[in-house]
Amino acid sequence: MTVLVSGATSQIGRFLLPRLVAAQRPVLALSRHAQPAQPGVQWWAADMRALPAPPHPWQAIVSFAPLDAWGDWLARQEVAPAAKIIVTSSMSVLTKQDSTQPDEQALVALLQRGEQNLAAQATRLGMQWTVLRPTLVYGAGVDRSLTPIVQRARRTHVFPIPMAHGLRQPVHADDIALAVMAALSGNAADGQVLQIGGGERLDYQQMFRRVHASVGTPCLPLYLPSFALRLLAAALPRARGPVSRLSQDLIADNGALTALLGVQPRAFAPTPDTWHPMSK
Repeated sequence: MTVLVSGATSQIGRFLLPRLVAAQRPVLALSRHAQPAQPGVQWWAADMRALPAPPHPWQAIVSFAPLDAWGDWLARQEVAPAAKIIVTSSMSVLTKQDSTQPDEQALVALLQRGEQNLAAQATRLGMQWTVLRPTLVYGAGVDRSLTPIVQRARRTHVFPIPMAHGLRQPVHADDIALAVMAALSGNAADGQVLQIGGGERLDYQQMFRRVHASVGTPCLPLYLPSFALRLLAAALPRARGPVSRLSQDLIADNGALTALLGVQPRAFAPTPDTWHPMSK
């Protein structure tokens, strides 16, 4: 019974594929571009929006691709293409709900519609479904949040540390892969939208200090007080949303995740290797 993985080259996909292979689950991995051969994985270079229905149902669809695309694809199906579908959304659907930034409002609306449509279409087709809402994801060295900061610091030897104290809960991509594996193995998470954050809540400044300690090259810490952050937001409109949330707690409740799937995410303990791109 094949597991179709969409977003297989994403940071979560890079941890999930080896776990699926180790569990002897046949994998059909989608990518927009051809990928090197990998034992136990059949790569399929295709646009998921134009994906044909399978001649025989897959065991499951796992997706780290945009939610709206899969909901729209399922809407065109007359029979269930798989027994279950497991997808990732984002905690941004909650944490950016009150944002005044138009682009962030649009993101929240897109995530909400995507979650609702996917659940409705999966239910219509008789498929089990699970939505995972991760917090700040790291671990494969390809994220667009913490890794670029580390890479810049390695070039400039200066590491900015905002003096802000809103709580953060960075979650390792492999812990999300573990949650997917657990959801594949049973039906405890059927029909559930589960939050998934890291095993540790840190204030923003503390999180950045740990990242700074893990850069791997000497970097001068540059502490940014609140007035400097306000000036940054005034000068760069795209920074207003992120700066406005520095004092907010952007965290997840892992209670349902642990109770239903038995997953207990790890604490935030990055090393220099954390920021090196993991092979696909």
